[in-house]
Amino acid sequence: MIGDGDGWVTCARGHRHWGRYGAAGLLIRTEGAVVLQHRAPWSHHGGTWGVPGGARDSHETVAAAALREAAEEAGIDADSVRITGVHTDDHGGWSYATVLAEPSRQVVTPASTSAESVEVGWQPVETVDQLPLHPGFALTWATLRAAYPPPELVVDAANVVGSRPDGWWHQRLSAAQRLHGQLAVFAESGLEPGSWPQPIRVVGLSWLYPRTTMVVEGEASRLSVPQSPSLRVVAADGSGDDAIVDVVREHPHAVVVTADRELRQRVGALGADVIGPRWFLNLITD
Repeated sequence: MIGDGDGWVTCARGHRHWGRYGAAGLLIRTEGAVVLQHRAPWSHHGGTWGVPGGARDSHETVAAAALREAAEEAGIDADSVRITGVHTDDHGGWSYATVLAEPSRQVVTPASTSAESVEVGWQPVETVDQLPLHPGFALTWATLRAAYPPPELVVDAANVVGSRPDGWWHQRLSAAQRLHGQLAVFAESGLEPGSWPQPIRVVGLSWLYPRTTMVVEGEASRLSVPQSPSLRVVAADGSGDDAIVDVVREHPHAVVVTADRELRQRVGALGADVIGPRWFLNLITD
C-alpha cells in the first residue's frame, strides 16, 4: 500500500527511526562529486546534509523506494541514473539502505522539489567531510566513498560461448544473441559481493550491479541490440582481443572473463583481474 511505511519504529538498539519497513536513500556519484540534500530545519536532524531518502513502503524494493524518494525530494528522473550497488546499515529490526547510482545521461540536474529540503545539489567529494552531515550518513560515508568506481565486467563473448559444447561455431551470431540476453538479465538482477572476483574492492556493500561490456568479433559483430548504461556491446573492427585491451585501458580495474592465455596476460599487465568462463556461466545460469 502506498504510504504504509510512514511511521516511527524502535530498533533493537533502542533507537527510534522513521520507516515502518525501513528506509532508503539514493547516493548519485561521479568521480568528483555526489548529490546531497540539505535538510530543512524542521525535519528530523534538520540542518544536516545527507542523501534524498525516506521511509520504504511494504511493497517496495530498496531501489524502488530510493528512486521514488529522489524523484519526490530532488526532482531526479529514475531513467537518468544507473544503480551500481546497495549498502545496508542494519540496526536490528530496522535498516537503512543507501542505493548507489551514477548518471546514465550526460547531465543530471537535481533540485529541491519538496519542503523537506533547503537545497539539493552536487557537492565535491573532497569537501563532504566539511559539511554538517546527518549522523547516519556520517557513519557510512567512508564506506560509501570507497565504493566508487563501480565494478566493471568485460566479457570476451567469443571465448565464453566457445567454452560451451553446443556447436556455437556454426551459429556465432545466434550464440552471441543468446549470451546477450543472459547478460541483460544479469545486469538487471546484480549479484552478491561475495560472488564478485574482487571482494576486497566492494567491502561493505550488500549488493552489486556491475557495468558490463560484451565484446564481439567476426560474424557476431553483426549483433543488433539496444545499448544501455548497464550493458554495452563493443563490436571489434578486427581482433576481439585488441578491442578488449582497449576497453581495459579505459577501465584498468575491470574483471575480464576469458580463458585465452595471451589475452589474460595482456589485460593483467594493465591491472585487470581475469576469471574463466566457468565462473561466469555458473553465475548467469543460476
